[in-house]
Amino acid sequence: MASEPVKRVEITYEVPSWSVRWELDDNEPRMPENPLQVAICDLLKLILAAWCRRRGADALVSGNVAVRWDAAHPRVGVDPDVYLVEPAPPLDLEEKSVRTWVEGHHPPRVCVEVVGEGTAREDYRDKPEKYAASGTRELWVFDPLLRGMPGTRRREAFLLQVWRRVGGQFRRVYAGEGPAFSEELGAWLVVTDGRRRLRIADDPDGAALWPTPEEEERAAKEAERAAKERAMAEAQAARDEVERLRAEIARLRNG
Repeated sequence: MASEPVKRVEITYEVPSWSVRWELDDNEPRMPENPLQVAICDLLKLILAAWCRRRGADALVSGNVAVRWDAAHPRVGVDPDVYLVEPAPPLDLEEKSVRTWVEGHHPPRVCVEVVGEGTAREDYRDKPEKYAASGTRELWVFDPLLRGMPGTRRREAFLLQVWRRVGGQFRRVYAGEGPAFSEELGAWLVVTDGRRRLRIADDPDGAALWPTPEEEERAAKEAERAAKERAMAEAQAARDEVERLRAEIARLRNG
């Protein structure tokens, strides 16, 4: 018997503004733990950076640079796999964190977490609480291997979750297989490549995907090639029409 499709859900609850559990060690590596995670994150960073560039936006697209929000507890933070901060904070080469209590530093518009084997519990339970406290406006949690949160009775797993700040609350507004709408970007989150990639599109079917710089360049070259072919075809058609008219004039004269 076919299972029921996963529907939109909403979860709201109170979280503290900080916790000792949320302290970060700047000396720990913050890279995704496997090649699949790296590929997913790198693709999203390319797509988001290209989108910002097309808009001429002053924005920072990065990952694994901590976001901190409590000046009284500066070690507390969260390190997104991918994030978009707009406007871009004035970070120098030595700074390792966005600190929202510093002038010019703002909470991210969007953060992304890709669930890994060693981070499943944190990505499902702890990370949404941290992002709620941090002021992040939208969080996407992508679980391509449907690891779910270990230790739960049903081990409930969702391919894609979207959390959004609505008023003063941080709500989980979607949990399922996608597509899901991102209000921050005004676009759709779609799962592609056999559920191994998360992409952004202008439509829920993913027909109009937001391109990477490489895809933009390839599309531009294809458009240039098509334009040249059209111009050549039009020129040939014009030459053929001239020859036809000459032949018609000659026939009329000889007639």
